Amino acid sequence: MPILAIDKPLDLSSHDVVARARRVLGTRRVGHAGTLDPLAGGVLVLLTEAATKLSPYLTGSDKDYLAWVAFGIGTDTLDAEGPVSREADAGTVTAERIESALPPFLSLTEQRPPAFSAVKREGERSYRRARRGETVELPPRPAGYLHIELLAFAGAREGLPQRFAPGAGGLWMPAPGGYRPSLPPTLAPAPSALLALRVRAGTYVRAFARDLGEALGVPAHLAGLVRTRAGRVGLERCVPLDDLAAAPSLSATDALPYPAISLDDAMTQRVRQGQRPPPTFEGRALLLDPAGRLAAVAEAVDGRVRLLRVWGEPLPDEPTPSTEA
Repeated sequence: MPILAIDKPLDLSSHDVVARARRVLGTRRVGHAGTLDPLAGGVLVLLTEAATKLSPYLTGSDKDYLAWVAFGIGTDTLDAEGPVSREADAGTVTAERIESALPPFLSLTEQRPPAFSAVKREGERSYRRARRGETVELPPRPAGYLHIELLAFAGAREGLPQRFAPGAGGLWMPAPGGYRPSLPPTLAPAPSALLALRVRAGTYVRAFARDLGEALGVPAHLAGLVRTRAGRVGLERCVPLDDLAAAPSLSATDALPYPAISLDDAMTQRVRQGQRPPPTFEGRALLLDPAGRLAAVAEAVDGRVRLLRVWGEPLPDEPTPSTEA
């Protein structure tokens, strides 16, 4: 059970899911690979036992989302939790104007995080200060948009597509009869856009909604969010939280977005003892034993290999890597 993929329900924090997993799986060694807000659903990768050491590599991976943005209503939290802080007429917002506002995001390298976030400011989580009514101004942090696509625009969120399935390039697209995500209640009827995004680690989609509204000259908030991919784990591989006990395990190669390098028995033994393999690859890679099980995460730069993390023994219960990854 090292790596499990859950379709996180609404109204639970990522920490809530981890707490339930600890009870169901009977172990304290459970973590997650990338926070989802309570009002967001979709892919939440759980790491158990020795697989918790994979967290930095999964947390730092690119992620895909379906995002619903409502225009004309701004909130303190930048999402549907509220409360409403600004309202304005959004009648000037059109699909064409949204399309024209998207390209500049693709060149951004920084983003101003939401005040209601876990970013620390003067040693304290910023959301705690914001909840006390303090003004919180956070400096920009590294972020990045790899793909942004407007899928639909309507006068209200209810007029947007309701069901989805994986499309070309792995991004989820509207599909009759497909997966129907759960979304939080809307604050009020408002012109709304549905977008598909691929972003770098650390990018807040709530802040994207705010910034898109600012680019269009109106307040805006995130009216719904579903993560459809984290690393190599797509929503189609996730199970409901209620089915956690029977969830199939994923291998490291199923989850981590790095190429896999197969080692022979002798080299596997040397790597497990901390010896570096020959530089037969470039960038990050997973080093696998002859059975396809993870031995190490390594990085090769300019012909020099560095072992980032080594497992002296195979991960317990690690399944055979999937050919779909």
